[in-house]
Amino acid sequence: MKKITFRERKNIIGESLQKIRQSKNISQSQLSAKMQVLGVNIDQQMISKIEKNMRQVTDYEFACFCKCLEVKADDLLKDFYDMISSDNN
Repeated sequence: MKKITFRERKNIIGESLQKIRQSKNISQSQLSAKMQVLGVNIDQQMISKIEKNMRQVTDYEFACFCKCLEVKADDLLKDFYDMISSDNN
């Protein structure tokens, strides 16, 4: 099976997810519980792996992270946009 990465990362939202979650004083366990209410089977360890770029993120997980954290998709993608913008300069 082919490993899919972008610049050695398994996802592009891990760092932003952690920053936003911490800025809202939400623990990984609390975020996991909110995700499970939405029907996403994700535990604290999985969120930790996402934040450390050790796990991929599905589209529905991404959408539910936005809902749980009450942010827009662009907020979670900001670091990625900044990274690719700096490449073009």
